[in-house]
Amino acid sequence: MNMLADPAVLERDAVIYNHEAKSLLRFIACGSVDHGKSSLLGRLLFEAKLVLDDQIETLRKDTGQHTDAVEDLDFSLLFDGLAAEREQKITIDLAYRFFATEKRKFIVADAPGHEQYTRNMATGASTADLALILVNAQSGLTQQTRRHALIAATLGVRHLVVAVNKMDLVEFSQSAFATIERDFRSFADRLGDVSITFIPVSARKGDNVVNRSANMPWYLGPTLLDKLETVDVTPHAANQAFRMAVQLVSRPTADFRGYCGLIAGGEVSPGMEIVVQPSGQRTTIKSIVTASGELRRAGISQSVTLTLTDDVDVSRGDLIADALAPAAVSDRVAARIFWMGQGTLAPGGRYHIKLGTASAAAHVTGPMKLIDLAEDAAIKPVDRLMSNEFGLCHLELDRPLAADRYDQNRETGSFILIDAETHDTVAMGLVENVGTSILETATAEAPIRTSILGKAAVRIARLLGANESHSRSIAKAMSWRATGSIDTFLISWFITGNTTIAGSIAFTEIVTKILLYYFHERAWALVPWGRR
Repeated sequence: MNMLADPAVLERDAVIYNHEAKSLLRFIACGSVDHGKSSLLGRLLFEAKLVLDDQIETLRKDTGQHTDAVEDLDFSLLFDGLAAEREQKITIDLAYRFFATEKRKFIVADAPGHEQYTRNMATGASTADLALILVNAQSGLTQQTRRHALIAATLGVRHLVVAVNKMDLVEFSQSAFATIERDFRSFADRLGDVSITFIPVSARKGDNVVNRSANMPWYLGPTLLDKLETVDVTPHAANQAFRMAVQLVSRPTADFRGYCGLIAGGEVSPGMEIVVQPSGQRTTIKSIVTASGELRRAGISQSVTLTLTDDVDVSRGDLIADALAPAAVSDRVAARIFWMGQGTLAPGGRYHIKLGTASAAAHVTGPMKLIDLAEDAAIKPVDRLMSNEFGLCHLELDRPLAADRYDQNRETGSFILIDAETHDTVAMGLVENVGTSILETATAEAPIRTSILGKAAVRIARLLGANESHSRSIAKAMSWRATGSIDTFLISWFITGNTTIAGSIAFTEIVTKILLYYFHERAWALVPWGRR
């Protein structure tokens, strides 16, 4: 007997299928404080008809509005949920929101604008495909705007949308918009290979948010929603070599052994030769198993279980990679660090590193350099990093790990540092090189911090790129003179026959030559000849 399908079921299944087939864009809204990030995002949801009636009614009550005027609604309350945020009318914590339109799914991170919350912004940017940077049309670019743009670009965000907000306060002036665009483009040379789109908007009135503005006929570009729906979100790693970090070894029966994980790069298919890293064992893929059955091919962002043709030793933390293009393996990593801890990051610090599903003990080694976001990413030698600062350093690990450069694969090229005592996450890191140095080729400029002892000498040394530690130079000078002045004391005693005079001569020599030796040692620290 033939049975007719229920139209309601078919319609439901079609909606679910279409929703799952939509691409996903992760983006972050950032910029300086009070430039209207939360208000613009709230207006975007409202104009796209993604806010429910009961939410609008609650919004009217929270705003204290008794009319139907849309302009009087405080759309920032849709994202600022903390009591402190609503009282101070600022964003403090990173707020995530999922929404979907007919064309695409979105996950947006509303980042705080205050400098003290920069770590929250960096956390959101680390997983973003696009950065929506808000600029107040009245005040123009600020230092925090530049800082957020630099952080986003440093963390690998390749698409920037600069929304010049509050255009209604400058009477929708084209010249005001052009000035901000010109200023940002002159600064954007330092951001690297990024695409930048400028859109004039008004979060309060809704101009160019979803619908094109009648107040700005001179603007011919896309609206904000049009840009978000059409930007290319294909991951860079999709065209790179195959990578999958093993999350779990599945052994439901004695006849089955599979290795579960999320594909972080490239594609995989049965018969493909792979290498297990860091061990270096080689084998081939036997099958690709999922909850829906076996696949003939799987790609980036798919969760799969791989079976292998040979019995090799694979465990959680290992990386399964394309045998023709494996990841680099080393116990030494050159990294770009964003420090979020309460204290400082300095050479000698010991932490736990978590890279993908692998972990190890890590030891920070020098020299260390600061990426000064206040001076357009100028690189400066320092002896430590303070909270909310970017820097370059080396990490020595207690065992080899497999990793890629961050610009090649964001998943296998990024890590976090965990405090060994408090277990707090204190830093995020981007792999610049594995097993080699990036610091010797970095441009050195004037430092911003030095130690008290020998301050003038340290400034001179760092200007030229010295990397010998100052305490080591002082210790070597003292030990050298303490032993070297013994013969001076004996000779003076022999000549004068007076221990007081001999001791005074020896003491004077110790003090003066310690200072001379210190500057001599600092000068030799500048010379690369003879180093390994």
